[in-house]
Amino acid sequence: MIISRTPFRVSLFGGGTDYPTWFREHGGAVLGTTIDKYCYISIRHLPPFFDYRHRLVYSKVETVSEFEDIKHPAIRGILQDRGNPKGLEIHHDGDLPARSGLGSSSSFVVGLVNALRALDGKMSSSHFLGNEGIRIEQDVLAENVGSQDQLWAAYGGTNRIEFFPDSTFSVSPVIMSRKRRSDLNSHLMMFFTGFTRIASEVAKQKIDNLHQRELQLFAMRKMVDEAQDVLESEARDICDIGRMLHESWSLKRELADSVTTTDVDAIYEVGRAAGALGGKLLGAGGGGFIIFFAKPENQAAISKALSNLVQVKFSIGSPGSTITVYEPDLDN
Repeated sequence: MIISRTPFRVSLFGGGTDYPTWFREHGGAVLGTTIDKYCYISIRHLPPFFDYRHRLVYSKVETVSEFEDIKHPAIRGILQDRGNPKGLEIHHDGDLPARSGLGSSSSFVVGLVNALRALDGKMSSSHFLGNEGIRIEQDVLAENVGSQDQLWAAYGGTNRIEFFPDSTFSVSPVIMSRKRRSDLNSHLMMFFTGFTRIASEVAKQKIDNLHQRELQLFAMRKMVDEAQDVLESEARDICDIGRMLHESWSLKRELADSVTTTDVDAIYEVGRAAGALGGKLLGAGGGGFIIFFAKPENQAAISKALSNLVQVKFSIGSPGSTITVYEPDLDN
């Protein structure tokens, strides 16, 4: 049996400039980090003793004989694209809910590709997994998604990702001291808003508006440079990140009406009133998880003010998609 473990991510700055429609003309960049919350996919060849060839277990259970009968769109698309002739059993588990702004769809795709290749005895580089995740989501599944989530899932870490007009990319670690990394981690808080959304539907409106929001996107892209400077220079006040997040969230809200809701705005204002310097809704928008940047001494008040929401503790910089192989014990 093969098990892949693929991280979720928190995107901090530059989101929106990773859409191909944008960066193929202007270039783009994002800054963010993976977290120690994961998507797990276990996979094995299904023994030929059943009246079906494939068994799929996620929030539902599917037993089918043909790929085209699979209801899960990502599993169906990936298996049809690969054309694997053998029967498969696939299980999916996640530390956090799907459709919640943490790049879970891309983590699923990258993790499944990694697991399928490992089942075939193939090792996959981070570069391959990132490229393949982008290709599958954008071309095979025809989703309205950007190009950052697949790279976080594949590479892991706290990085700056640059997107170039020729559709290539570079992934560069943000070089922080241990203390600086700890400071960043200790200032971040995350809450679940209680509602989810389909990112592709939210993103479509943003993509349609991109060329009418050039000023906002150029400003959001510029923040990647400044945020990297803040994180890599201990002479800068770490709280500048919080203030920048607030400015970035204000700009992101202008990209499309679907980015936020009155409920999200209310949650954000409660967090700010309780002491948060800034924050943002994660992912395309519309729902899911929200993060706040706050001094540690103010976090108890924020947690109390948002006690009706589920708070999630996390650590930044987790590794990219990994594989564990479980061999049967033939001696017993």
